[in-house]
Amino acid sequence: MMKTLQARLMTALMSFVVAMSLMLPSVSAEGGVNWENSVIEVTGMGVAPPNAINPLQGQMLARRAAIADAYRMIAELVKGVNVDSETTVEMMMTTSDVIRTRVQATIKGAVIVSEQAINGGQGYQVTMRVPLFGVSGSLASAVIEPPKVVEPLPAPVPDVIPSVPAESLSGGTTVRVTINVKDKKKAIGGYTGVIVDCRGLGLKPVMSPVIKNENGTPVYGHKNLNHDMVIANGMADYARDMTGASRAGSNPLIVKAIRVSGACQGDPVISTADANRILIENGSSNFLNETKVVFLR
Repeated sequence: MMKTLQARLMTALMSFVVAMSLMLPSVSAEGGVNWENSVIEVTGMGVAPPNAINPLQGQMLARRAAIADAYRMIAELVKGVNVDSETTVEMMMTTSDVIRTRVQATIKGAVIVSEQAINGGQGYQVTMRVPLFGVSGSLASAVIEPPKVVEPLPAPVPDVIPSVPAESLSGGTTVRVTINVKDKKKAIGGYTGVIVDCRGLGLKPVMSPVIKNENGTPVYGHKNLNHDMVIANGMADYARDMTGASRAGSNPLIVKAIRVSGACQGDPVISTADANRILIENGSSNFLNETKVVFLR
C-alpha cells in the first residue's frame, strides 16, 4: 500500500513539474541538446531540506528534488528544439493538443543515466536523457508526422550540367575522380553517402532539414523518405569534421554548401550542378533514400 502511494505521489510530482516547466519562458537549447549524439541530456541538482528527520530521508528528498530539477530543464530545452527550419517544438505544441500530449509523455519518459550523492550526502545530482530519434520514446516520434504522400526525389535540372567531384574518399583515403566530359550526366557510381560541408555558414541543427538547390527547389526532405526510418535514425548526422561523418560510409560524395536558408538557418543550399550530381549518384547507389547524409557545421 505504501509503495503504491509513493508511486502515485511521484507520478503526480512529475506531471506537475512537466506542466509547470512547459509554461516557463523559452531558453536556448545550447549545451543541453547534443546534436552529434542525438540526445537531450541534463543534470539536475537537489539539496536535502533542513527539516529532514534523518540523513537517509534527507538524501531521498534531495534525490527527488534533483529528478524534478532535471525534468524542468528537459522541458525547457525541448520547447526550443527546431523541428524544421521554420518551426520549433513549442510552436507545434501551441497549435496541437495531440502533439503537446506526446511531448509531455516523452519528457516523462526521460531515462536516468547516472546519479550520485554529493556534498557528504546533503545534495544529490541526477543526469537524465531523452533521445532525439528512436522508434519509441524519442522527441521525433512525438513531433514528426508522416507525410500524407511520400513524394519521389526530384529529377536533375535538365539544362544544368552536373558537377564532377574534384575528389572523393575511399576506405578513408582521398582519391581523385576523373570522368569524360560526355559522360557527365551518367553516374560515377560507388558512392556510399553524401557529406554537405556547411562549415562557416552558420548552419543550425534541425530535426527535419531540407537540402535545396540554389533556385530554392527541395532536393532532399522527410517527405521523400520512409517515415519510420526518419523517426528511428533521423535524416542526417551533424558533425564538426570528417571524423564524425561515418554515417556517409567509406566513399561519400562531398559537396560544399553555398549558403543556408530558413528562419533558423537550418536548410543547406547547394549549387544546382552539385544537386544534379547528388540526384544522379543516388539513382545508382540509393544513399539518399537510406538517409546516408551528414552535415558538417
